[in-house]
Amino acid sequence: MTTLHTHTAPQALSTHDTTRIDDTRIKAVRPLITPALLQEWLPTPDAAQALVESSRIAISRVLQGQDDRLIVVVGPCSIHDHGQAMAYARQLKVQADALQGELLLVMRVYFEKPRTTVGWKGYINDPHMDGSFAINEGLEMARALLLDVLALGLPVGTEFLDLLSPQFISDLVSWGAIGARTTESQSHRQLASGLSCPVGFKNGTDGGVKVASDAIQAAQAAHAFMGMTKMGQSAIFETRGNNDCHVILRGGKQTNYGAADVNATCALLRQAGLRPQVMIDVSHANSSKQHQRQIDVAADVATQVAAGDARITGLMIESHLQEGRQDIIEGQPLQVGVSVTDACISMAQTVPVLQHLAAAVRARRAWAAAKNN
Repeated sequence: MTTLHTHTAPQALSTHDTTRIDDTRIKAVRPLITPALLQEWLPTPDAAQALVESSRIAISRVLQGQDDRLIVVVGPCSIHDHGQAMAYARQLKVQADALQGELLLVMRVYFEKPRTTVGWKGYINDPHMDGSFAINEGLEMARALLLDVLALGLPVGTEFLDLLSPQFISDLVSWGAIGARTTESQSHRQLASGLSCPVGFKNGTDGGVKVASDAIQAAQAAHAFMGMTKMGQSAIFETRGNNDCHVILRGGKQTNYGAADVNATCALLRQAGLRPQVMIDVSHANSSKQHQRQIDVAADVATQVAAGDARITGLMIESHLQEGRQDIIEGQPLQVGVSVTDACISMAQTVPVLQHLAAAVRARRAWAAAKNN
């Protein structure tokens, strides 16, 4: 039986060799920059801080039923180039300003990619896309991009996949997502309970919504867990819980964006004592991985909104400068403005979708006004 020592251990007579049983599959250990140092290098300007704060409040108001706009999280499936991301952001800002009365646009700025098997893990993990895994550079590049997007006046949303990376960038994020593969993870539910931004939980990869409902209940509760401080020290974090969490319907074995699916999901949420509301991801399984189908799915959702359904609080759209996708091939230059992960619709295709959604919000308002008269 192993003896546990709660205070000081007796002086060891000799150093015990554990190399045969410890870290036997670790190839290398490299130093990691601390969040505090990165934030000292790339501090948050007052204007960016004000935008993050105000946009979080605005998103929360939509989720709490105090604002009838639609939250639309739109942007590339993943970020792989700073300049192209900024070119997209500048075009999206034009739409955000033009449609701000009906839509609350949040740019999708995803740095981490969950993989079903193996593949490029994203801008933070491998920013040069060459297997060098320059993670310290990736963290710096990611934070720099977020600051540049915020400087345009555009709030950002991202997926939280790694449990340590939020300490480096979460102060700049207005909305966060927990993906279908991690919604069931206790660690990610605990993380969400302590995040300062609203968080959406996707349904499971099989389409099951209960895991997302369970996740919301868990994230609303207080938790204590181990983590890393901004100074890079391990610590125990105690959270207050996050009341700005919601479900994202992204499909599974079947699509789940239709009116019947929204009804079923809201019934499940109501039964669990949660707000009966959904955000709908028009990509992924809801578009059967056919990027152009996002346009048709968004049109279906717009029809539901225009008919008065206030339970639909937002949408997610995968959109880039150009449509389609491309593979990362060593020695071969990449096409400009084309996704290197999931296929996206182009910005030219995105603009009419956003305008259609804005028109649906106006119709929903007219429907509500007529109902109340």
